[in-house]
Amino acid sequence: MPADAIVQVRGVGKSYDGGVEALREVNLELPTGRLSTLLGPSGCGKTTLLKIIAGLIAPTGGEVWVKGKKVEGPGPERAFVFQDFALLPWANVLRNVAFGLELRGLAWEERAKIARDYIGRVGLKGFEASYPHQLSGGMRQRVGLARALAVDADILLMDEPFSSVDEQTRRKFQEDLLALLQVERKTVIFVTHSIEEAAYLSDQIVLLSPRPGTVSRIIRPDIERGGTSPDEIRRDKNYLDVVDEIWQILKRYVD
Repeated sequence: MPADAIVQVRGVGKSYDGGVEALREVNLELPTGRLSTLLGPSGCGKTTLLKIIAGLIAPTGGEVWVKGKKVEGPGPERAFVFQDFALLPWANVLRNVAFGLELRGLAWEERAKIARDYIGRVGLKGFEASYPHQLSGGMRQRVGLARALAVDADILLMDEPFSSVDEQTRRKFQEDLLALLQVERKTVIFVTHSIEEAAYLSDQIVLLSPRPGTVSRIIRPDIERGGTSPDEIRRDKNYLDVVDEIWQILKRYVD
């Protein structure tokens, strides 16, 4: 594995019962400390590939290596942020965020301390005692992100985490995520259907072909974010060129 690649996907394929081939011969290297996005048409296997990397489902063929070890199942170096939040409905925010820390064998006092810290980082201080049904969709997504961050995994796997919120909330979440990653220095593997979201967030964009999904193109946006406002980035020529380049590729799949 190259020195800067934390994840390596080697010839991965996935077929389901009934003969549906979701992925075919996917080869991919994901760099350490970067945000890589999986993007492609509906049904191309983006979420399937993410779950294979997470160890939640097994490939039919090929293998995935993380930090020099073959993936045989979930591991503490990977944390998954689900599209549907996957919160415990009977647990309050504090216990939901602390839940992933139980496997580390920490005492409740230590788990609660860590959970409170990350609840504050995602902007939910004061909601520790609230339950999921009392929160908006955006707030529940923040709880899911806090839970993933709290376990201190090296890799965050995020499956369309902002798809259920309105556009203004989505943009705020994008900015918050980039700000958090400046502090946390995590490797992120992100799934989205949005070309604009991929261009705005990503260090590397992996374009997948229609099913069976395989790597069609890898694009590395050269977008300067330091000292630049989000609105300025979205008007920047490099950003607009990346959006157009991706669209020119993907529209061939729908024509």
